[in-house]
Amino acid sequence: MFKRPTKKQLLFRRIVVLTIMALAVVVIVSGTILFILGYRLDGDKGRLEQGALVQFDSRPNGADVLIDGKSIRANTPSKQSIVAGTHSFMVRKDKYETWTKNLSVKAGTLTWLDYIRLVPKELKTESVASYETIYGEKASPDNKWLLIQEVAATPTFQLVDLRSQQIKSTTLELPATAYSESGNPDVQHTFTMQSWDENGRYTLVNHTYAGKSEYIVLDTQNVNASVNISNLLSISLDSVVFTGTSGNVLYGLSTDGTIRKLDLSAATISRPLVTHVKSFDLYDTNIISYVGINPDNAAQQVVGLYRDGDATPRVLETVNSLETPLRIDATQYYNDDVVAISEGLKVTILRGDYPSATDVKNASLKQYAQFTAVANVDKLSFSNEGNFLVAQSGLTFVGYEIEYMRFTNGTIPTSETQAHPLSWLDDAYLWAVYDGHLSIREFDGTNTHVIMKMEPGFDATLSQNGRYLYGVGKAADGKYQLQRVQMILN
Repeated sequence: MFKRPTKKQLLFRRIVVLTIMALAVVVIVSGTILFILGYRLDGDKGRLEQGALVQFDSRPNGADVLIDGKSIRANTPSKQSIVAGTHSFMVRKDKYETWTKNLSVKAGTLTWLDYIRLVPKELKTESVASYETIYGEKASPDNKWLLIQEVAATPTFQLVDLRSQQIKSTTLELPATAYSESGNPDVQHTFTMQSWDENGRYTLVNHTYAGKSEYIVLDTQNVNASVNISNLLSISLDSVVFTGTSGNVLYGLSTDGTIRKLDLSAATISRPLVTHVKSFDLYDTNIISYVGINPDNAAQQVVGLYRDGDATPRVLETVNSLETPLRIDATQYYNDDVVAISEGLKVTILRGDYPSATDVKNASLKQYAQFTAVANVDKLSFSNEGNFLVAQSGLTFVGYEIEYMRFTNGTIPTSETQAHPLSWLDDAYLWAVYDGHLSIREFDGTNTHVIMKMEPGFDATLSQNGRYLYGVGKAADGKYQLQRVQMILN
């Protein structure tokens, strides 16, 4: 016979149910929070440990990912949570070389391995154009164009379109009105391509003649609109860099060591922005990094920054020697300004906020890291995204990761004794030509691959979609050829 529970029994049951529900909520919420924070149960140790999250991606994607020899049963792009410590990572895909890396990850961190470039096992070099000679070749930063100059003495260029599989070439010739002494048959001319603007339309050309030098902006889309900077502004220049994408605004270093802003559309020159400068570069569109001599002490070198609109430049380091090699490079990583300075062997990285023209007090550009190279640094350069720094010293280099504050020493294996510069192929890979071959490697020296035969002194570049890697080589008959290797298979 059913007996109706008493009020005490009902109350007790309710308390038990509510307690169980509350505990369940606490367990679920706690478990979710721990899971988000990366905590996992380590079956071997029988305890809860905070792990690390690793994000994978590759070009091409759809590759298998293995951690410590075990598949994660997911293809790139993918992610996996692992326990903190040192692990071996492997990414593999049929018909491609296996990518490997050993890496130590910390608990509670996110590691990005999303820059992986898989290289085909079979690399076939294809010639796409032939030339009797090539004096110069420059790749645009947007990977759309190549500008090829066959003869130094004539201002004729081949504009090669890399945007489709079947490449096309257009002949460009500077008009005689764009350079000095064009009608004098007794004058020897040399035209040398310097650099592209970021938008991939304009190219700086240095013209030397009769012991003089001038700079010309070559408009590759409208060659008749090309401008002779030196003649227009009546200024003698040692070097010039583009700023912005109009092709009309540049910064120039005059022969007296002064940096000025040049506006071609208005035909104006700014006041002196920085003086006593030996070399300079530009990051973003308005911040100049430079190496120079202390205006107040000719026995000292300085490195500094100047932001367009500031009253004066800001010296970041002073060195009491004119013999010590100094280098500087600057970039932006997420919302932080990052500056690297090399003084001989020592490399110092500053991170924070560069002071604005109107708010100097809130500047927080402070020392972030420091390391020592094996020899004096010859080249200091950040990747395009600002997450990696490479300091090259001859045939050795140091790759530094800004996010994780770790550096790796690398060496270039070669029979050559003369070092060639390492250049960025993309945001994580470097290229160089040694022993007559183009090779690529990651910023830390790992996953090195020899791609094809190539002549030194020319640019290597990926096509815009990353399918082909282009370079300049020589055929068996001695002619130069524009050639490519397919990096992403059909």
